[in-house]
Amino acid sequence: MMAEEHTDLEAQIVKDIHCKEIDLVNRDPKNINEDIVKVDFEDVIAEPVGTYSFDGVWKVSYTTFTVSKYWCYRLLSTLLGVPLALLWGFLFACISFCHIWAVVPCIKSYLIEIQCISHIYSLCIRTFCNPLFAALGQMCSSIKVMLRKEV
Repeated sequence: MMAEEHTDLEAQIVKDIHCKEIDLVNRDPKNINEDIVKVDFEDVIAEPVGTYSFDGVWKVSYTTFTVSKYWCYRLLSTLLGVPLALLWGFLFACISFCHIWAVVPCIKSYLIEIQCISHIYSLCIRTFCNPLFAALGQMCSSIKVMLRKEV
């Protein structure tokens, strides 16, 4: 009974991951592009006090900038959005695959092997270096340095 419930739970989790609801209102829930790509007319074009163009030119420029940015983005995302999503999905799948099947096992293998080597290295240090440095410390312990200022 428990194994059957566990299998049903796993199937439900897998189904939930692949059938995730997409929020069409908030398309950046983690605020990835909060400061980077958020560009408005005022962020790009600004006239300082004393160097104003005609009001009509300013309004038409604002409208032209805003509408062209909006439609150009829509056109580019229509043409390239799906192919780029496929490319990025493939790239991140390859990175995940390499990380799961190559990087982590290599690191684990290295850590297991280095643990054995570290014991040998530690033994060599304790055997050879500790007595040498203890003797040098004993020899140098009687050295005294005095500084005096002569005027």
